[in-house]
Amino acid sequence: MTLRQVQDGPLAQTPSATVWDSLVGQRHVIDSLSGAVRGQGMTQSWLFVGPPGSGRSNAAIAFAAALQCPRGGCGVCHECHTVLAGSHADVKVVRTEKLTLGVDDVRELVRTSALTPVGARWQILIVEDADRLTEQANNALLKAIEEPGARTVWMLCAPTVEDVLPTIRSRCRLVTLATPTTEDVARFLVASQGAEPALASYAARASQGHIGRAKALARDAATRNRRSEVVALPGRLTSLGSCMRAAQHLTEVTKEEADAVTSELDAREKADLDTAYGVVERGRRPREYAPALAAMERDQKRRATRRHRDVIDRGLMDLVSVYRDAIALATGAPGELVNEEIRTDIVRLVQSSTPELNLRRIGWIFEAREQLMEFNVPPALALESMMVALRSTS
Repeated sequence: MTLRQVQDGPLAQTPSATVWDSLVGQRHVIDSLSGAVRGQGMTQSWLFVGPPGSGRSNAAIAFAAALQCPRGGCGVCHECHTVLAGSHADVKVVRTEKLTLGVDDVRELVRTSALTPVGARWQILIVEDADRLTEQANNALLKAIEEPGARTVWMLCAPTVEDVLPTIRSRCRLVTLATPTTEDVARFLVASQGAEPALASYAARASQGHIGRAKALARDAATRNRRSEVVALPGRLTSLGSCMRAAQHLTEVTKEEADAVTSELDAREKADLDTAYGVVERGRRPREYAPALAAMERDQKRRATRRHRDVIDRGLMDLVSVYRDAIALATGAPGELVNEEIRTDIVRLVQSSTPELNLRRIGWIFEAREQLMEFNVPPALALESMMVALRSTS
């Protein structure tokens, strides 16, 4: 877990303010939060919910910027820039790369919440992964939310309200973000990433409204190639052997992608630890170094596990999109397919199956997601079982 200071920067006073630009397709949220900045329904505890990629944490940070800005979020002042950049002394963001967010992390935030803000406005604390709080962490947070300081604002982010304890969510004002439309995401990619319209359209469809995923697809050919391999899997599940190979391939490809991200961060953390304990300068390790190294390596292992499962989860949602396309095509549903580029493959899938079977296949994929994310089943085992089920013809 890293505790990140965000800067003093708010949003602008109008819905068209620059600080809101990262909130794609969330006009109702922008209007509501802009009103709160002006004192309409302002409270000290907020809960931001929405599907992955909808921009929960972006909304919270933008709102924090607006609250700190003397002009309600001009988007250009020092306050706005520092909050959005993550360096504001009175805005702190907690996020975890581990499977859970522990009580020690929350207690640190609670201590901070009791402090008087450095500036003239608010002490703002943002918890990005409120759905990952342990029971002890929830209990520690509840007391602080029940009795916040006079100038303290809490902002929690989670996928759904059900992911947060009823005693906590009942004390928060709810902000619900929607999945952005394909058109909204495509326009955002053209404007912010300079993507060609055709590529932006593909990335917007393939991401299924996940902004971070859409940006990665628009920028990186390797990401697009990996997704192409995943969505091609349904047509290859023709035998037990092919199912085993598909599961192994998905496990390996997702681990490579996850390792590419975590290995660089691991190396940087190791270098920082060596520097902090003087290992580089002195050429020897002090007594306190070994337990600190062991603790860091445990955290890194947990982070790698979570990152791998998150990448697998994204691949599973790509698989779901193929079967949803097959159902849409078979039932004559209007609108463009998510995977328009492989329409021929989807037509073959429609011809060899029924909408009912493909709906069951989607259910089997969600069962695999639950095994991975909730019950800690080894990825290879969960994916092998899922691939065999997807091969079913009845």
